[in-house]
Amino acid sequence: MGKSRTRWPVRTYSRGVPGASGRVLVVDDNKVIRQLIRVNLELEGLEVVTAADGAECLDVVHQVRPDVVTLDVVMPRLDGLRTAAQLRADPRTHDLPLAIVSACTQHEVEGGLDVGVDAFLAKPFEPAELVQLVRHLLERGRGGTGRQVGGRLDVGEGGEGALTPDSEFSG
Repeated sequence: MGKSRTRWPVRTYSRGVPGASGRVLVVDDNKVIRQLIRVNLELEGLEVVTAADGAECLDVVHQVRPDVVTLDVVMPRLDGLRTAAQLRADPRTHDLPLAIVSACTQHEVEGGLDVGVDAFLAKPFEPAELVQLVRHLLERGRGGTGRQVGGRLDVGEGGEGALTPDSEFSG
């Protein structure tokens, strides 16, 4: 007879960083990717909280009050685009900077723009691109410039790149 395993709720990971220059909520169902993103952002002095999917993100976003949220697209329970749409529909998170970090297809980019995602970073990505993108969104969020519509996709070798609504970022 096969063994059954009870899946307990995944706990969010949060490490307080003294003097952190911002808080990022990283949402990805792949534990290795979450850890990769977390480590690279913490090395830059940012505080990082993680969630394993969109449903968990919506559960913790009001408790942790992040400055930026990064979302994978393909996740169980609630995918990144639907999570982004729900964050945009909530007055408390309407202006929260959102970045999709995923193997972005044209459909995902268009869907993300439709729901108000601020930026895209294609997997695989260089850690420096991730840090630059998050810093850009942090600065824009503090400046109160609001979201802009439109965007530009910068694609490097192998198809990786980043899309942001303003042309300052060149991943």
